[in-house]
Amino acid sequence: MRLVLVVFCWMRLLLLLLLAPSARAQPAPASGAADIELGLGTFPLNEYYTISFRLRGAPLERYSAFPDLEGFKKSGKSSTTTTRIVGGQSFTELIITQRYAAFAEGEYEIKPFSMKVNGLTLESAGAKLKVGPQQAPATPAPGGTAPLQGLGLLDQLFGKPKPQDYVETRDQAFLALTPDKARVFVGEGLHVALYFYLRPEDQAVLDFYDFAGQLPAIIRQLHLRTVWEESFDEQEVVPENVTVGDQPFLRYRLWEAELYPLNAEPLTFPAVELKMRKYKVAKKPAEGLDNRLEGYKTYRSAPLTVPVVPLPPHPLRDQVPVGNYELKEFFDRTTFRTGRTFAYTFGVEGEGNLATVNLPAPVPPAGLELYGPEVQQALTRQNGRVGGRKSFRFRLVARQPGAINLDTLFQLIVFNPATARYDTLRPKLQPIVAGPERPASVLRPIPTDPFYRQALADANATVRPRGIYRDVRRYANLFLGVLLVFALWGWWQARR
Repeated sequence: MRLVLVVFCWMRLLLLLLLAPSARAQPAPASGAADIELGLGTFPLNEYYTISFRLRGAPLERYSAFPDLEGFKKSGKSSTTTTRIVGGQSFTELIITQRYAAFAEGEYEIKPFSMKVNGLTLESAGAKLKVGPQQAPATPAPGGTAPLQGLGLLDQLFGKPKPQDYVETRDQAFLALTPDKARVFVGEGLHVALYFYLRPEDQAVLDFYDFAGQLPAIIRQLHLRTVWEESFDEQEVVPENVTVGDQPFLRYRLWEAELYPLNAEPLTFPAVELKMRKYKVAKKPAEGLDNRLEGYKTYRSAPLTVPVVPLPPHPLRDQVPVGNYELKEFFDRTTFRTGRTFAYTFGVEGEGNLATVNLPAPVPPAGLELYGPEVQQALTRQNGRVGGRKSFRFRLVARQPGAINLDTLFQLIVFNPATARYDTLRPKLQPIVAGPERPASVLRPIPTDPFYRQALADANATVRPRGIYRDVRRYANLFLGVLLVFALWGWWQARR
């Protein structure tokens, strides 16, 4: 019996050892860290209130809708992506901001709410807001008209409806893929958006059908292999009031992206289809019935081709970033001395594909040490535009005094598509390095103090050899060695 028990225990231990590695090999998926940020509690009527969430350490997969605030209207979103590269490691942070426009002045209260980001539940305790009078006449924001009342779907009554005759009304809705430029250079940004247009009176007969299921297939058709794509993180389909041919329309932005061509091949977009739910209306409406019959209609966009123009001849044409950029540079200090480290930041700011902006490695001259760079990138997508800042932070140590010509160290050639010309971004700052700072004398004679007069009179001005202290240490070590020998000899005599 004891032998059987021992064998059972050994078999159980072996089974645990075999299963433990497989259990450890299945780490939980990382969702990153996220938090909610609220805007200022006091602001004028002509400014927006904002609610944002910040996601760090993971790509954005999904997030729930921002809350609806009583007395406010949602007025568009923006997203900012910040990437830091330190020591070869990349750290990314995404901020998505929802803007709210107040209808009138007064005091408002935001009740506590929660959002889900990548499966994480973010809680907010709410806030109290105070909207004051507008400070200056404000220009209405695009789409800033009265809020839309929805597509007007009526709840169907229970029970079997009476037989009715239905007729399909004619609508003026259409699907369109719209670029913001007729042609682009290689590397230049092209904003492309897929819109669905309909007349306000068509809301009663049109509604979206399985939009979440149709959109991924539509986006796959619009993806091109010859472009670098920056997609906008919009997940809510909200209407905008626009004018088409002097007639009012409601425009729904279904998808948008900023595309940067990688070569001179034309950008060819196929026609895409969107299936909508369309209702037929009763010829003779009856009280107590829905008076509509559900049906479907498919809308098709026109195919689109955008020519791509190659860049003008240049020795580094394939390596030059394209965009409207300007240089932002600064130091971390105002005084410079030899042997002391100071930081210099070469920042590129503007509109374009910042991923292609790479500063050539500088070759420091003799007497100058250079370390880095630490790269940081902040990308913002808002109002159909993509831009931001990319900075390169270097640490420098000068071993010789004098001026440092940074314009010979750091240069970035860019192509501006607005002017169709090449430009070189060069530093304008020039640090002047001074010699090492001399330490203040510890003993400063005071002429009015009799102690210093007597001490200076009795001081020994004899010049001593530079290695006098080294000789003293040698003699002291020899003396200690002799004492150690005598001590060992005395210990040996005592044992005898």
